[in-house]
Amino acid sequence: MKLTRDDIRIIIFEADTPAGKAFDVGLIIAILLSVLAIMLDSVPSIHERYGYPLLVVEWVFTILFTIEYAVRVWCINTKWLYIRSFYGIVDLICLIPSYLSLLFPGAQYFLVVRVLRVLRVFRVLRLVRYVGEAELLRDAMVASRRKITVFLFTVLAMVVIFGSLMYLVEGTQPDSQFTSIPQSIWWAVVTLTTVGYGDIIPQTGFGRATASLVMIMGYGIIAVPTGIVTLEINEAASRRRANTRTCPECSAEGHRREASFCFRCGNHLYPGKSDDAQDDPADSAKASG
Repeated sequence: MKLTRDDIRIIIFEADTPAGKAFDVGLIIAILLSVLAIMLDSVPSIHERYGYPLLVVEWVFTILFTIEYAVRVWCINTKWLYIRSFYGIVDLICLIPSYLSLLFPGAQYFLVVRVLRVLRVFRVLRLVRYVGEAELLRDAMVASRRKITVFLFTVLAMVVIFGSLMYLVEGTQPDSQFTSIPQSIWWAVVTLTTVGYGDIIPQTGFGRATASLVMIMGYGIIAVPTGIVTLEINEAASRRRANTRTCPECSAEGHRREASFCFRCGNHLYPGKSDDAQDDPADSAKASG
């Protein structure tokens, strides 16, 4: 059976068909294996013994991903929208380091080549698009950005206040580790986030009481952003009710089930179908059956 360009677009960009799911699974495995090869190649003993085979493996994956990127651009009607989209930029960035490394073969450019090799690890960013909850999490983070910003400013004010207070209390003690306000603020950040490196320790009773208060407050501070994001995730989930249908023009995802047009470019989501089929393809399929 000969595949049309629209068939190939559905396989590559959508995951609600057996072929689309198989393509996504295969691509995820390829991404993970390529990243694993890059990490193994950074181990000196492995690089010395298996450097050339790992280089061959890396170029095999690079060629495969290049073909995949070219096919993505080819099967989308409005190519420039995909190229400049977030995922389009990530796809391109993941290819550039391998080809740029060909321009720096000399030993004097070893550090540059090393940076380019490490940059290929960012290929793992491509996994984000294949996690269905990623779009939902992104919407929740965007919706809660103002609340999180206010919260961070509040935490910043608290660490400045507690750091200054500890410097006032502990700074006059012999062999005090609170030698300055910035040093004390560092202690406040470590204590308030419950990390507790233990590199700076209060000596006085009042200082230890203040430290205990900061530690207890730290547990509440950790819970605040979690509650904010959780609330926004629930609200985003109730608002979206999205399916996996992608726009054939710009590849945008996350359309409501009742949508007939793309929210980004305005193109028909179901070209060539009747108005009834555009309203709900599932219902139309049932009716025709």
